[in-house]
Amino acid sequence: MMDIKLQQLKHFCWVVEEGGFRAASARANRSQAALSTSIKALEKTLGQVLFEAGHKAKLTPFGELCLPKVEQFMTQYHHLIYDLNAAAAGQLGELRIASVPSVAAKIIPRILAKFTKQYPKIKVSLIDDNAAGVERRLLAGEVDLALGNCLNINHDRIDFTLLLLDPIGVVCLKSHELSIKEGIQWQEIKDYPFVNNGTCSLLDPTSAHVLSQNAFYSVENITSLFSVLELGVGVTTLPKLAFPENLPSLCWIPLIAPKLEREVGIFKLIDRHISPQAMIFYNLCIKELAPE
Repeated sequence: MMDIKLQQLKHFCWVVEEGGFRAASARANRSQAALSTSIKALEKTLGQVLFEAGHKAKLTPFGELCLPKVEQFMTQYHHLIYDLNAAAAGQLGELRIASVPSVAAKIIPRILAKFTKQYPKIKVSLIDDNAAGVERRLLAGEVDLALGNCLNINHDRIDFTLLLLDPIGVVCLKSHELSIKEGIQWQEIKDYPFVNNGTCSLLDPTSAHVLSQNAFYSVENITSLFSVLELGVGVTTLPKLAFPENLPSLCWIPLIAPKLEREVGIFKLIDRHISPQAMIFYNLCIKELAPE
């Protein structure tokens, strides 16, 4: 089996490019004798001479056959080195992110805009899921990073970094009598039909947990939830990020008693190194969003 050294192939190409052994040896920063020895070792391995005798810069027919193949290989080699260095610097590769829908819709796009501007060759996959799904995908290795609410992710393999505090409020029809208030205490909504949703677990540690316990309805899908609320079926609580600004018939009013905030942050696995590109995105999120 042939054992061809990369340096020998470089020397072969340089003799052709420089038009002779003397100029090629200067380029290689080696003596002409050393360069000649390198070429002879390559010829011995191949079993054929590459340059005509007495005319060291002229290729033999075998050399003519070899040259384009060696040049193609060297081009691929240089591309490989570039790609590996770029990947190590986080400039190539794929970034996989899982996020709860509200963060995926309102927070991640502006971070991704900066990220993709700086690293346009990185492929980005963004998956939105509920809190349980985000945790499952991260633990299974399906994604590099996850963004969501720390209340729902308590696994000891997961590291959480706080990015922002998302206030909880009451959502009702703009025509509802509560809509004129600037802030609402939970007792003010206990006599209205309450629609439970996936974020209502944020009420559990407080006295307001009775709202979800006594809920008339329960709707997990956020789009269906807004449809139900727009019919005037009842009221609910939601983090502000989860409430779209363009709903003409609904409004969001801060819950002031108890005053609650959802801790939104970025998650990575403690026991696994993340890719360079994921670390760049991770640090960008902290730089742009994390409270000082």
